Amino acid sequence: MNVTAPFAEPLDMGTVRLRNRFVSAPMERNYCEVDGTMTDEYIAYLARRAEGGAALIFTEASYVRADGKGRIRQMGVDVDERIPGIKKMVEAIHAHGALVGVELNHGGRTAQGSVSGFVPVAPTPIPCMVVGGEMPEQLDGDDIEHIIECFGEAAARCQKAGVDVISLHGGHGYLIHQFLSPAYNHRDDEWAEPTLFVNRVIAAVHEHAPGITLGLRFSAFEGVDGGLDAETTRARIDAIDTDRLDFLDVSAGNYEAGQWIIQPGEWSRGLLAPYAEQYQRDFDIPVGVAGRITSPETAARIIESGQANFVSMARTLHADPDFPNHAIDGGRYRPCIACNYCIDSLAAGPIPCSVNPWVGRELDQPTQPADATVRVAVIGAGPSGMAAARDLALAGHRVDLYDERPSLGGDFALASTLHEYPEYGRIVDWYLAELAELGVQCHTSTRADAALLSGSDFDAIVLAAGGVGPVVDLPGAATRTVRDVREFLVSGDPAPEAITIFGADREAAAVADDLLQKGTQVVMIGPQETIAHDVGRRGKIVLLPRLAASENLTTYLSSIVTKVDAESVTISTGGVLSEVDAPGELLISQGVEPRSELLTELRSLAPRLGVHTVGDASGDGGSIHAALVTAADVAVAITAAAAARQEVHA
Repeated sequence: MNVTAPFAEPLDMGTVRLRNRFVSAPMERNYCEVDGTMTDEYIAYLARRAEGGAALIFTEASYVRADGKGRIRQMGVDVDERIPGIKKMVEAIHAHGALVGVELNHGGRTAQGSVSGFVPVAPTPIPCMVVGGEMPEQLDGDDIEHIIECFGEAAARCQKAGVDVISLHGGHGYLIHQFLSPAYNHRDDEWAEPTLFVNRVIAAVHEHAPGITLGLRFSAFEGVDGGLDAETTRARIDAIDTDRLDFLDVSAGNYEAGQWIIQPGEWSRGLLAPYAEQYQRDFDIPVGVAGRITSPETAARIIESGQANFVSMARTLHADPDFPNHAIDGGRYRPCIACNYCIDSLAAGPIPCSVNPWVGRELDQPTQPADATVRVAVIGAGPSGMAAARDLALAGHRVDLYDERPSLGGDFALASTLHEYPEYGRIVDWYLAELAELGVQCHTSTRADAALLSGSDFDAIVLAAGGVGPVVDLPGAATRTVRDVREFLVSGDPAPEAITIFGADREAAAVADDLLQKGTQVVMIGPQETIAHDVGRRGKIVLLPRLAASENLTTYLSSIVTKVDAESVTISTGGVLSEVDAPGELLISQGVEPRSELLTELRSLAPRLGVHTVGDASGDGGSIHAALVTAADVAVAITAAAAARQEVHA
């Protein structure tokens, strides 16, 4: 791509001009204080996206009244005490040439009393089971008027702090959306009119923050029975005072159809763009769209075809804040793999990123090359090994990367071959390109041990050899082929007619799903109570119904295999033994244990900056995020020790 790409052109929006067509969407991050106050961590995160080239940086959906809070550390714009923090954020973003937007919101029925300290409120008392099912109180007319005023006052606070753009969150099942939706607005008074509330909010913002650029984010459809479909949504938007708006931003879904808010990686890129096209064509204001816009090519196609004027990108910029600059100059970007680890982590606190270990840690991220360069051996070229090698080389160190396999990527490369994880291969390819450009010496089909490394004078060694499945000693196992699930994937064997899997974790579920797509009859036996208990909610939304609908899947949950025969196994379910059909070979999926057999002999080499373990080899794997964080931190530790001329004997 070059500067003539359609997303590189500026865009006029209300009273402001965007330097390009990339907008950092109002993704929830949970980086504020518990009371909703801005933090330096959140400012650093947002400023980093501005530095990366996005034209307009939106904060997350920010509550305008305390009972509208739905996240532990959600940003608040509900009281004047928030203004200084917002002003500090604005100044940091403006310093990088980007505009600042705040999305105003009230959670309504999706707010949580356990988080806000208040009983949630809604147009109609319909609980949201996704967030616990607390019964909301029905809003009366006076309270509705008060919330409208709160939207206006929140906009005024933002304007006072220097915010350039206000967006009203009218989608995803929040309060404005609840008034719009026939599924959640069952009133019989004046507020039964679905657009009255949002039109009054628009008026309140104009009254309290005159002249500010104002837009509306909405769901093109809800994705639930009885909710807004595309046709009804269009009618609602036609009835809204769009002549008082400066832009529209198209998304989809609600809490009960969360897969449409945050789409899985197996869905097509730019899938919501066709829904935005009619709005871009029929309304004389800029129209944006979200939804799996994860490549410059997708963004260019959407804008060039006239489906939208700008692209709203959340996870893509979460994974790589420099994506806009790289898209414009044709550079390489770190791809989002749509694993949704970020969003599935919201309930726990600040959200991470699987593929970028510095997300949320921008204040600690190294920005300068190492003061002293050293030579480092990295053993194992899975995600943690490749990440450690890259980070060390990026700091200026000389790095040799070893792996027993003929290619890099480890188990992550294996996962990328499965139906559920089509985007995983992108991050492997990115690492391969990064390592090549940084001059990392890659030694494949090479078992690195103490004997191999002893004469090479490495200053530090990083063990990233991954993990292995635990030894499962089953009586009768000799009667058939028994392999760890990873061994099966490494083999590249074609899909068999039938197979049995002992395990119901995420690896077992992913392999079962892939084989079912290919026509294999699958028997799954697992000690878990549910399939894929360790997969995030959004993964389950798509995966579990597909597995449940398969006629070729037989499951025995809360069960363990106690004996193996040629065509059957004996299982124990709550202590009750039974013999069940178990065709094909037996795959074992019981997690991984650190592969640390090399650790003792490597330590015998006593490299002056120590031997370090990362990822599964350290016991801190568990997820791609955990693996990459350990790798990043080890690279920082080695760099710091080298600069201090320290000796490390760990």
